[in-house]
Amino acid sequence: MKDNKPISGFSKLSKNQKTEWLIQQLGLAADTASFLADFESKSPETQAVIADLSENHLSNFHFPFSVAPNFLVNGQYRVFPFVTEESSVVAALGKAAGFWAKRGGFHAAVLGTEKKGQLHFSWKGALEKIKSNFNEIEQRLRADAAPITQKMEKRGGGISTIELKYLPEILPDYYQLDVAFETRDAMGANFINSCLEQFGKSLKGWLSAQNDWSEAERDAEIIMAILSNYVPDSRVRVWVECPVEELSETNDADAARNFAEKFVQAVHISRNDVSRAVTHNKGIFNGVDALALATGNDFRAIEAGGHAFAARNGKYAGLSEAKIEEGIFSFSMELSLAVGVVGGVTALHPMARLAMQILENPSAEELMQYLAIAGLASNWSAVRALVTTGIQQGHMKMHLSNILNTLGATDEQKAAAKLYFEKRDVSFSDVEQFLKNDTGN
Repeated sequence: MKDNKPISGFSKLSKNQKTEWLIQQLGLAADTASFLADFESKSPETQAVIADLSENHLSNFHFPFSVAPNFLVNGQYRVFPFVTEESSVVAALGKAAGFWAKRGGFHAAVLGTEKKGQLHFSWKGALEKIKSNFNEIEQRLRADAAPITQKMEKRGGGISTIELKYLPEILPDYYQLDVAFETRDAMGANFINSCLEQFGKSLKGWLSAQNDWSEAERDAEIIMAILSNYVPDSRVRVWVECPVEELSETNDADAARNFAEKFVQAVHISRNDVSRAVTHNKGIFNGVDALALATGNDFRAIEAGGHAFAARNGKYAGLSEAKIEEGIFSFSMELSLAVGVVGGVTALHPMARLAMQILENPSAEELMQYLAIAGLASNWSAVRALVTTGIQQGHMKMHLSNILNTLGATDEQKAAAKLYFEKRDVSFSDVEQFLKNDTGN
């Protein structure tokens, strides 16, 4: 930076002032402001919505908004919308959808929808004393939170259970209120956090009213109150299956059997080797994140919870499973996630609203199924490529357009290159050499 010192009050500057400061401090091009303006929506109303989503907004950062048809889900065809910058993801998802649509499609079932949050506090008293009074404390907590939970309860949600936990192995005198919630079609983060913060006030209020307790016992230190993105009781199971011989698109039974066995081996490795498991699960979240982002859901929370779920048995493992039993190949996955279809970015962002319309306005439970199916479909395509042609062949062919754009190829050169590399391996150096030969340099 030119001045090499911090700036005070940056967030209070206008957008133009922020941009001008960046130009001056970082030596950016003089036309940076007009460059940024090119990426803004032509609709003032839409642009205002997008600008208000983040602090210090300067412009919009575009990712492709794509769709993949032919997802047969529990007997109904759906079109899935995706937002991703990785060139091969949507193509892989589309191929997986088409492949399994001919073999019964994807099956999905929601196994639970409970979310959770925690009130963390310290209390200097005897464990048995607070435990013996916890029924009364819980009644106070629920009563004081009633104004917050009233509307959610009318929709069939609310506070499910409240559990007191004593955890001195983490901190001295440390307790948790571990709380389960049902939030129906809302993701529920604000609802959960509001309830938990009220619990903190109510707990302190109840303790302070116990006049026959010691001064230390009549107080608790509230450390924090916050939802958890680890939601093992909000999860969905998805699966595909077919006779092994149907895995071959050329009716080659031996090839189908060999493919199925290698596929099962590859998945088994991911469940027992952490280095493979991480990349295996990344392939799953290629699909999950792309659909979550398109629908305005918090893909970071979904992924964080999903990775924690992958380690639920004491070691980090691949999330999907594959097996062959009595001539039937099956590929399945359980995934924990929390989503919303009302409120938040889903309701605010125009493209997220369109994505929901493309999905035919699903409930939260239906969207959970779609997200997990996108993950399983992405995983299917990745593992299938790994045990057959290798990952690079398909990935690099999809990446060809990016390489050509990076090298500044003309439309004519792009067309020639796509024809040339149709049956050849693609690498950056090979494309670069092709363009040099094409121009005679």
